[in-house]
Amino acid sequence: MGSRDALILGRMEHVAASAILDAQGTVTGWSEGARRLTGYASGEAVGRAAGELLAEDVPSGIVTALTGTVVLRHRDGSHLALALRASPLLGADGEAAGFVVTAERSDGKRPGLAAQAFEQASMSMSVFDTRQYYLRLNNVACQVMGVPEDTLVGRYYPDTVEDADHSRGFLQHLRQVADTGEPVHYESFTRAPSGTRYHAWNLEMWPVRDPTGELVGTALAAFDSSEQHWARQRLALLNEAAASIGTTLDVVRTAEELVELVVPRFADFASVDLLDWVLGAEEPPAALAGDVVLRRVAHGSVTNGTPEAAVRLGAADTYPPYSPPARALTEGRALLATSGHPDFDRWVGERNKRAPEGTAHRVGAHSLVTVPLRARGTTLGVAVCVRIAHPDAYAADDAVLAEEVASRAAVCIDNARRFARERTTALALQHSLLPRGLPGQAAVEVAHRYLPSGSVAGIGGDWFDVIPLSGSRVALAVGDVVGHGIQSSATMGRLRTAVRTLADVDLPPDELLTHLDDLVTHLATDESTTDDVAELGATCLYTVYDPVSRRLTVAGAGHPPPAVLLPDGTTQLVEMSAGPPLGVGGLPFEATELELPEGSLIALYTDGLIEGRDRDLDRGIADLCRALTVPADSLDALCDAVLKSVLPPQPADDVALLLARTRALGADQVATWDIPPDTEIVAATRRYATEQLTAWGLDETAFVTELVVSELVTNAIRYGEPPIQLRLIRDRALICEVSDGSSTSPHLRRAQVYDEGGRGLLLVAQLTQRWGSRQTVNGKTIWAQQPLPPG
Repeated sequence: MGSRDALILGRMEHVAASAILDAQGTVTGWSEGARRLTGYASGEAVGRAAGELLAEDVPSGIVTALTGTVVLRHRDGSHLALALRASPLLGADGEAAGFVVTAERSDGKRPGLAAQAFEQASMSMSVFDTRQYYLRLNNVACQVMGVPEDTLVGRYYPDTVEDADHSRGFLQHLRQVADTGEPVHYESFTRAPSGTRYHAWNLEMWPVRDPTGELVGTALAAFDSSEQHWARQRLALLNEAAASIGTTLDVVRTAEELVELVVPRFADFASVDLLDWVLGAEEPPAALAGDVVLRRVAHGSVTNGTPEAAVRLGAADTYPPYSPPARALTEGRALLATSGHPDFDRWVGERNKRAPEGTAHRVGAHSLVTVPLRARGTTLGVAVCVRIAHPDAYAADDAVLAEEVASRAAVCIDNARRFARERTTALALQHSLLPRGLPGQAAVEVAHRYLPSGSVAGIGGDWFDVIPLSGSRVALAVGDVVGHGIQSSATMGRLRTAVRTLADVDLPPDELLTHLDDLVTHLATDESTTDDVAELGATCLYTVYDPVSRRLTVAGAGHPPPAVLLPDGTTQLVEMSAGPPLGVGGLPFEATELELPEGSLIALYTDGLIEGRDRDLDRGIADLCRALTVPADSLDALCDAVLKSVLPPQPADDVALLLARTRALGADQVATWDIPPDTEIVAATRRYATEQLTAWGLDETAFVTELVVSELVTNAIRYGEPPIQLRLIRDRALICEVSDGSSTSPHLRRAQVYDEGGRGLLLVAQLTQRWGSRQTVNGKTIWAQQPLPPG
């Protein structure tokens, strides 16, 4: 083509699609407008006969008139009706040496607008023939493929990509459109052929038809939805973090849940290291400076066995100030580090040197994000996420996501830490308030168990006690405070102390519960108490066993009745009025008495032993009664057997169990005399007592016993009412009791110089180990206890 032809084409470039034909009808020039209109590049059109570009024969008269409408075959196979106008190019001899042909679409549309839109589209667009060979690509598609259009046009699609899996699915959809003539929409997640970073694609494929309706190709548009995809993935990860992290109140398990969440979706390797104080009871350090010592509590990897870990689980490691974990802790923010950064390479290299020979730790690690675990203004530790096989390096959005997930995990770890600390404190308080060593007494043989709850509710307020009483009797008590935690343990301690105080006064069981109920009501209405105490509620079972009469007196306040195993092997629950729980007020408590054979077994327990979410109360009681009949070598062994057979694997509530096997004092250990209300009988009473002591071999105690008997009998005759009775009991101590029909109790006082009386009880108190009085149904009993002689 000469310079003149080029000038003509240059001027017509922006007017219409144009071409130059020589006198034989061969294309010698091709404009950009012609390429956009027909899809043929200049290299494909120049040198070809113009007739090869036509889809139909030229109508008669067009060649002579040099104007008319013809049907052109578009490069994509479709048919295109064009209005042509030809102008001859005259040579020096005046003859036509060629023609300049301009074309416009016969439908009046601008010929270059659609092509321009196709080229300039912001999404990847391509056109294939029905055999899946490339026909056209726009600029974005060429950028995605990483090669110019000329390299791809005319090539079979699978030959242009390396990702076989993606190629197979993509090709399948192209064929589906070509076979069915129906459009297809689907999403894909793969690497672009021109890069290593993964992209999310939203693809639309549709059939291309010529004017006759024949399917001649497939067009597609691919929208890069990577940002939306990663945003959805981050949101999904955050939602899953809220549901999957913190399912237990265990620090280590919570850290493991964090690792399980991020591997492999966010990291190829992840670890959680905590400061030592988080796992103990110490307070957090004032500041972190210099080398930081952290303890590994969890790690995980996409590789079985986690070979990337340079620190064993449970082991402590020192992190130098330049290391990313130490920097994240001291700076209090997430840090990104990639291969090539001096601190990153130095730290990773130092970790790799510690790998056992023949193993690879962080070999290939190219990016990491380190984020501190902070909750409520306190730094707990650090989480590290490393990418090894994943090709994409961590970006700023990943750091934000890591901080979000870490903040949720840190709160859960702190909750678990606080729960563990409170549980430890409550358990220590509970054990300090429960009996450490049961006092010595001869009425019953006892064994006990306290099993704290393992539930998230915390330690409850279950308690028990064994209280020696006067006259060789013993009180057995068990109770349960509503609620869990330190408050319940503290309240339990207050109630147990109150029960011991009231028991020391020697109140009958029903009267003791009445006073205890008044105390709880007072605590609930005291304006100075906290809301937790104001909602106080408790149950209690209080029993008194007398080994002399072998009678058991029982009173309860909303508590399950005791179970009794008789020597003949039969079991039964004591039929009693349970009474209202403590703090309800306004309702009486009733006592129940029954006589037990020697060797009977009494079981006192809290409701955690027989009740449960999945267990019926009657079934729990039946299991308990059956477990009590199982032979055991000792009461301790029986306690363990009962808990094992009655309790579920994970009890939901605290359990207190107290077993007591009854004993009886025989006639050779008790001596009783009825005393007439006459002071003349006092001397004879002293003689009876002395003779009994001689029979027991306790002559060494005769002097003190005579004084005690003389004083107590004389007071009963002078100030009491009939009937009067003297009783001596030889047990672990020598007990002297004088009962009368008067309810007036004596009081110890200091006699003045000129007083004729008032010194007797003071003398008794000085000579004996203990003394006191208790109310009875028919009056009162004054008692004094002195130790037995050695041997």
